[in-house]
Amino acid sequence: MGQGGASSVDRGGDITRAAVIGCGTVGASWAALFMAHGIAVAATDPGPEAEKKLRAFVAGAQAQLDALGLDGRGALHFVATIEQAVDGAEIVQENAPEDETLKRRLLADLDRLAAPGVLVASSTSALVRSRIVADCVTPERVIVGHPFNPPHLVPLVEIVAGDGATATRACAFYRGLGRRPVVLRREMPGHIANRLASALYREAVNLVAEDVASVADIDAALCNGPGLRWALMGPHMTYHLGGGEGGIEHYLAHLGPSQVRRWASLGDPTLTEEVRARIVAGIAEESGGRSIAELEARRDRGLIDILKARTMVAPNGVAPNRAAPEGAAPESGASAPRRSA
Repeated sequence: MGQGGASSVDRGGDITRAAVIGCGTVGASWAALFMAHGIAVAATDPGPEAEKKLRAFVAGAQAQLDALGLDGRGALHFVATIEQAVDGAEIVQENAPEDETLKRRLLADLDRLAAPGVLVASSTSALVRSRIVADCVTPERVIVGHPFNPPHLVPLVEIVAGDGATATRACAFYRGLGRRPVVLRREMPGHIANRLASALYREAVNLVAEDVASVADIDAALCNGPGLRWALMGPHMTYHLGGGEGGIEHYLAHLGPSQVRRWASLGDPTLTEEVRARIVAGIAEESGGRSIAELEARRDRGLIDILKARTMVAPNGVAPNRAAPEGAAPESGASAPRRSA
């Protein structure tokens, strides 16, 4: 099916119908976000009791979104096939397991089935776009639209597109959902955020392997230290402020060499059975007997509180409940009303 024809994104009209393909945690979270902006969702997933699990997740997520002022109630239809889900959809969000062969086949099917001009977005967290769109007839309309979990709360969406115009269309849609899109200039495995997270986690594992500190203290060092700043500004802006009046230029000139020395000392751990056992035991102690569900609920309550309270350091957004400048993303990423895409 060709790329020609004008979609609602091209026309600047509101998206009213979305297809969600795959309804695990990420897909269900996308569905809840779409619905909270008044978008009708047609969802499909071949897993056992997928519809029951989806509806239960959406019910819980709606209460969280209500707390952020997103109280839309788009319809939810669970259907048996991707053909039914894509029929009439103005945006398609794919959330299948991270299997390149599976995604490559599925995206080719979605590209064939979706109406001309409709964007097909993959939530892949690590696969590169060029490989998963290889079998698509019109790969130019198939993008990576990777969220951070859970996407109904966390604003980030990483965009990988084949051209600037398609990236612009995708950004317009996700900004209309109050998200904060970032665009990769070239594809990389793991995109941006997961590469940063992997670099950090490698050293967190190394600190366990080297018996430098407990799992709980390593986690505490992050969330009670740099993690607080990282909710407001990224690493480059952090060190810009660390350079005093001279900013990042002064920091790199005078303290950059100390960073290089620390880089040289970073570890390259192996996940041996012993290291895995230490991490598992440490997490059991840190969790204090709380279940995964209890920990997730605490996480989500904390995320909502942060989104309501934070003020971004860099002027790339505005305070919640104020109109954002043209082209800017709301700084909280979760409390802004949906605009025309």
